[in-house]
Amino acid sequence: MDRVSARIAALEESQTLAMTQKARELSAQGVDVISLSVGEPDFNTPDHIKAAAKKAIDDNYSFYTPVPGFKDLLDAIVGKLKRENGLSYVADQIVVSAGAKHSLSNVLMCVVDKGDEVIVPAPYWVSYTELVKLAEGRNVIIETDLASDFKITPQQLRAAITPKTRALLLCSPSNPTGSVYTRDELRALADVLREHPNIIVLADEIYEHINFVGRHESIAQFDDIRDRVVIINGVSKGYAMTGWRIGFTASAKWIANACKKLQGQQTSGVCSISQKAAVAAFNGESSPEMRAAFQRRRDLMLEGLGQIEGFRLNVPQGAFYLFPEVSHFFGKSHGGQIISNSADLAMYLLNQAHVATVPGSAFGLEGYLRLSYATADDKLRQAIDRIAKAVALLG
Repeated sequence: MDRVSARIAALEESQTLAMTQKARELSAQGVDVISLSVGEPDFNTPDHIKAAAKKAIDDNYSFYTPVPGFKDLLDAIVGKLKRENGLSYVADQIVVSAGAKHSLSNVLMCVVDKGDEVIVPAPYWVSYTELVKLAEGRNVIIETDLASDFKITPQQLRAAITPKTRALLLCSPSNPTGSVYTRDELRALADVLREHPNIIVLADEIYEHINFVGRHESIAQFDDIRDRVVIINGVSKGYAMTGWRIGFTASAKWIANACKKLQGQQTSGVCSISQKAAVAAFNGESSPEMRAAFQRRRDLMLEGLGQIEGFRLNVPQGAFYLFPEVSHFFGKSHGGQIISNSADLAMYLLNQAHVATVPGSAFGLEGYLRLSYATADDKLRQAIDRIAKAVALLG
């Protein structure tokens, strides 16, 4: 009677959300927990975007919306892609969904058949592999490491491709590492993909505007593979609009049409008020102040954690995460708790230091931790101090 479907039984719980929930439970008990687990800007949505939403309410935008999105929002996204990325799309190639995760899910369900292989570089965002499972695809993992700045090489990509390969998931700037692919690196990957015309590239660019190295580079810029690239983006990170739930895809029309067909049966068009807010977002610019704040916080975290023995770090060039290598602490213990892996270390830091992090195993790479620095500078300083004191007790 209480049997769930096999597809749900096989699905893993999101460990980022699980750690966030555990931190909230401790906080509810009166414990002062500093959360470095959640991937959410701590900034408020800009006023001009909120004003657009309020106007939409007053203008009675309270009815069902078109499945792919309001025409003015589609046009705003087309304009943003042309203005900021030099990419030419038309409105029929854009589909607006309830967040970038929804967009990603739509595309996978539309292009992946049972048994198709999807190449996923590790570490990866926790939902990638689970969404591939839901589409009945098979994950093919390419592992990276600190030395490679967590980026795959053309040689690794070529070696992972088989006749069953259907898609590549590529995230830049990256969650969980903050790594950013350069134009030359993307060109080299595109050269490999050009040889395999059946492979679809899902380019997750949700952190596009949190980029510390200048102009964002999209793999969609290369004409020889452009028709096989699906850009996945949204308003959550760059415009501090996580709760508004607006994502989009920009793709070839056949993929866009498939996503419209699927979305028409599952959710229909997304929230009318959120769409009108997103028009204001895409017709404007992301906040340079927010980007500067994240870069300052990155440097603060690098300096602080870099002084703690056992934390090996690269320098993230985007997003708002650090992904330090922490295997130095494995085999150590304190108060009866033995640190055998990254999950043990994350739980130890939560209980001992009251700092919430996420184990690297959640992202497909053991031996690491993900720390989000999307919180106030003074909280970050406190977190570093607490972590330093907690790991000093391990012996």
